[in-house]
Amino acid sequence: MYRTLGTIPHKRHTQFRRPDGGLHTEEVFGTEGFSGRQSILYHVNPPTAVREIEPLPDRGFEPWQPGVHRHHHLKTAGLVAGGDPVEGRRVFASNDEVWLSIALPTEPMAYFHRNALADELIFVHEGSGSVESSFGTLHYRPGDYLIIPRGTTYRIRMEGTSPQRHLVAEAFGTVAPASRYRNEFGQFLEHAPYCERDIRMPEQLATHDERGDFEVRVTLGRGRSAYRFDFHPLDVVGWDGYLYPWAFSIHDFEPITGRVHQPPPVHQTFQGPGFVVCSFVPRKLDYHPEAVPAPYHHSNVDSDELIYYANGAFSSRRGIERASITIHPRGLPHGPQPGAVEASLGRTETEELAVMIDTFRPLHLTTTAQSCDDPAYPRSWYRPV
Repeated sequence: MYRTLGTIPHKRHTQFRRPDGGLHTEEVFGTEGFSGRQSILYHVNPPTAVREIEPLPDRGFEPWQPGVHRHHHLKTAGLVAGGDPVEGRRVFASNDEVWLSIALPTEPMAYFHRNALADELIFVHEGSGSVESSFGTLHYRPGDYLIIPRGTTYRIRMEGTSPQRHLVAEAFGTVAPASRYRNEFGQFLEHAPYCERDIRMPEQLATHDERGDFEVRVTLGRGRSAYRFDFHPLDVVGWDGYLYPWAFSIHDFEPITGRVHQPPPVHQTFQGPGFVVCSFVPRKLDYHPEAVPAPYHHSNVDSDELIYYANGAFSSRRGIERASITIHPRGLPHGPQPGAVEASLGRTETEELAVMIDTFRPLHLTTTAQSCDDPAYPRSWYRPV
C-alpha cells in the first residue's frame, strides 16, 4: 500500500531545500533494481557520508548432525536470556533461503542494524516496544508479526520489565502476504483472512539532526561490518512509497473453518522465498456430525514443517510446552499421538496459538537446537501392541 510520512516535494527528483537553503539528499530505496517496490526518502545528510568502516566478528552458529533423520522437539523455554534484540539471536535451523532463530533479549541496542541480504520477519511472543527506523516508529506488542525489508536501518527499543521472546526468520528474499489473497492490483480479496485495515504502518516520523558518533551494523549473511557516522542515521524529513516496515497481529487473523478438518494452507499468513508462514489461532472446530477434529496423519514429502507453540493446549500433542518447537522433516509421516484422535471427538473449539513455517528446502540444525532437543520425541507416537 502507498504510504507517506513527513514532508516531501511535490515532484520526485526535483530540488527540495532545507530551511538553511541547502538541498536535502534524496534516496531511492528499492528492490529488484528499479523495477520492484520502492520508497523515496529525503535525508538531512547524505546517507553515503560514512566516516569509518570497521570489521566485526562473523555471526557464529555451528551445525549439528543428529546422525539419523528424525523428528525433533526443541524445548526453547529453557534457553538462557541475554543479549540485545539482534546480537542475541540464536540460529537453530537454516537453509539457503531462510535462517531461523530465537531471541530472548535483555540488553538495549546501542547501535542501529541493517540486514543487507534478508527481509526479517519477527514474531513477538512476549514483550512490547518499538522499531525505530528511517521510516518512523512502529510499535509492537505480544502476538505481532514485524516485517522489516532488507536494507532498512533500524533499532529495536524494548519497553517495560516484561521478558522479551522473539521468533525470527531472516529470509533471503521478499516476505509478503500470500499472493492468492490479493487481486492484480495488490488489494486484499474478500475471502482473505486479513486485510489492509489490520496492517499497521510506521508513524511518528522523528527527524534527528544531532551530531555525534553513531554506529550502524550491516549484516551480510555471516559477515558483518560497523559503519560509523558523524550524524544520527535516522535523519529523514519525509518519505513516500510502497517499501517500509509494517506489523500485523496474529490476533487479527480470521481463521477459515469447515465441516471437516481443513489443511494447513488455509492458515497461511505470509509467503517468503522457499517457505510459507501459517498462523494457528483460537477457532471453531469442524462441524460435520462425524468430523474428526484432530489433524490426520500426513507426510511432508517435499517440505520440512516447523511449528512454534505460543499458547493454549494442543490436542494432537502431549508434552508440548509454551515456546516449544517441533520440526517434522520431509519424508517422514507424522500426526496425532496415540489417544489424541479419540480425545478430540466432540470438541467444538480450540484455544491453540502457534506459528508454522514450512520450508521447501531441507533445514539444517545447529548446536542451539541440539542444546534443547528432546531425543525421546520420535518415540512419542509409539504404543506397544
